[in-house]
Amino acid sequence: MQHQAAHTPVLRDEVVQLLSPADRHILVDCTLGLGGHAEALLDAAGPQARLIGIDADEGNLRDAKARLETFGPRVRFFHANFSDLADVLAAAGVVRVDALLADLGTCSVQLDDPRRGFSFAADGPLDMRMNTATGATAAKLVNTLEEERLAELIYSYGQERYSRRIARAICLARRHKPIESTVELANVVVAAYPRPALRARRGVHPATRTFQALRIAVNDELASLERLLDALPNVLAKGGRAAVVSFHSLEDRRVKQAFAAWTKAGAARLLTRKPVTPGEAEIERNPRSRSAKLRGLEKLD
Repeated sequence: MQHQAAHTPVLRDEVVQLLSPADRHILVDCTLGLGGHAEALLDAAGPQARLIGIDADEGNLRDAKARLETFGPRVRFFHANFSDLADVLAAAGVVRVDALLADLGTCSVQLDDPRRGFSFAADGPLDMRMNTATGATAAKLVNTLEEERLAELIYSYGQERYSRRIARAICLARRHKPIESTVELANVVVAAYPRPALRARRGVHPATRTFQALRIAVNDELASLERLLDALPNVLAKGGRAAVVSFHSLEDRRVKQAFAAWTKAGAARLLTRKPVTPGEAEIERNPRSRSAKLRGLEKLD
């Protein structure tokens, strides 16, 4: 469990301050991960507080259970997608919650495990599923989607300006053999990039946006986020608080718009006029936190 000890959740102190768990009874961590945020929230909460932890990754749940075992029955664990929040709460016998967190980032353990296929830093199968028991892999999308659909996916979810060139290169490469590994795909993307654009990347790998797009598509991340945001008005108690940590503009835009609409209707007040971002010290400790944005609100009625 060495990765547990090394794991520090993004914007941990800011999340705890925003959710104010000392005044809360029912807490929900929609993306439990390794349990770092949940541990901090329970440490700051009173002994009456109970936490419902949700994660689509069974490996994360196992590690989180070990990390949080000292809290005993105060924590209940559910293997589910956060988009199924209403069903999880019903199964837990909970109607309203007092504090809710959703950290939309991919867990470092997932990124660093080549067998999961999230990263091209080391070669591994092109998988990218959060829940490895169900759904299509990234390899299936890469090897079966038509060129036009593949280009659209890479552009829409990865905001990649060279999506058409990349899609064309993928389709040409898979004619010879299926693209089955992360490094194979990354090499195809690099070869598709114009040379001037490669020089302008300044340390950012050309395949980064393509891999983001495939991960979002494989896990239906944006639709899942929208279902979660739709559920919030019905699950938060009066005075309940919600916090969402996003890592790219596609997520943050949806959170911002949903929170603004709820506030405009008079049903909530924003706790963050502008998103809270990591300070220089946190970014130095954890470079992956650089793009994190935290937004929060409180339900009024």
